[in-house]
Amino acid sequence: MNLCRVTAVLLAFGIVAAAPAAATTDPDWSGLDARHYDAPIPAPGNLITSVPLNPALSVPGAAHAYRILYSTVNQHDSPAVSTAAVFVPRGEAPDGGWPVIAWAHGTVGLGDDCAPSVRPRSERDDEYLSHWLEQGYVVVGSDYAGLGTPGLMSYLNSVATAHGVVDSVIASHQLDLPLSPKWAIVGQSQGGGAAVNSARWATQFTRGTGLDYRGVVATGTPFNVESIVTQAGPQMALPPNLGPAANSYTAYILAGLRDARPDLDIDSVLTPAGRDAVHKAQSLCKGQLDQALAGMTPPAFFDAPLATLPGIADALDAYMGTPTSGYDRPIFLGVGLQDKDVPPALSIQLDDRLRAQGQDVTLKIYPDADHSGTVLASMADSTPFLQAQLAH
Repeated sequence: MNLCRVTAVLLAFGIVAAAPAAATTDPDWSGLDARHYDAPIPAPGNLITSVPLNPALSVPGAAHAYRILYSTVNQHDSPAVSTAAVFVPRGEAPDGGWPVIAWAHGTVGLGDDCAPSVRPRSERDDEYLSHWLEQGYVVVGSDYAGLGTPGLMSYLNSVATAHGVVDSVIASHQLDLPLSPKWAIVGQSQGGGAAVNSARWATQFTRGTGLDYRGVVATGTPFNVESIVTQAGPQMALPPNLGPAANSYTAYILAGLRDARPDLDIDSVLTPAGRDAVHKAQSLCKGQLDQALAGMTPPAFFDAPLATLPGIADALDAYMGTPTSGYDRPIFLGVGLQDKDVPPALSIQLDDRLRAQGQDVTLKIYPDADHSGTVLASMADSTPFLQAQLAH
């Protein structure tokens, strides 16, 4: 890919307009502050504790909600804990219990205070998550390990995020709720990538639990980003009208990769300003980091091309690569042609690669929808898609 597109695609990992409320007020832990959790960690997928979620942090379609702490596996393949919000629909559960949707969120930041379950949801997410509740699903939204729990959230890490999403569903079935073993995954932007990767390992990671994974809906989904990131460096060309978000996404990627793979010595190719930006990325939420790095450009992060690091291409593929085969349930991809955050070509390329491997994919294109707008525009198609997957 031409270098002039590198930085444009670094914009492809978040939900700017639809993120939780800006982190300008203190987070609300709903009485469950696990930032310094240091007790023994049980096997992945175990519910450790739960509390009622502060109603101010719930969504309109929920009868009630919980904040849970559960065990999972982190980017170092070590035991870890994560938190999640569990939203319960109104009315009586159907025979066999409510099916479950795992919601994979987009970019909010890496700091503990950025965790979605400790802040109000955006207007769009209120509407979107309430829609699934009104369809009769319990919705479980993982914060991902490291957001509000020890360690650093491993930004765009395929396998670690999949563990966090899948284990949240396993743990939610240990609440005193009438839940069906049937479940599905829904995600947007960074969470679209997380949803697809979680779908790849859903059946494997739930083996022996009795759960029955049925399918995935992903919108605004980045793909093959690793091949673009390897081109980053001091000479990378910039597209016109570049916004401050490019700096934040660059910093989040580098912070996550540096934490997961300290052996790569990411700092050795960074300028002092680049190292400072990555340090800030470890604690500042998206809007705050945009402001803090507004005077930078992505080339200013680098003293040398990232590609000069031995083994970087393989490391990036292992860290953020999305498999294109091995899926055992149908995949729905929604793409807005007005998407300026995740170029539509990336999601369409994912569709092409999956089909070439014989995977069951439904692609829906929304000509007038932008990045965030695709979420709501897709409901007319994704709703019957999931109904069909969960009906039998």
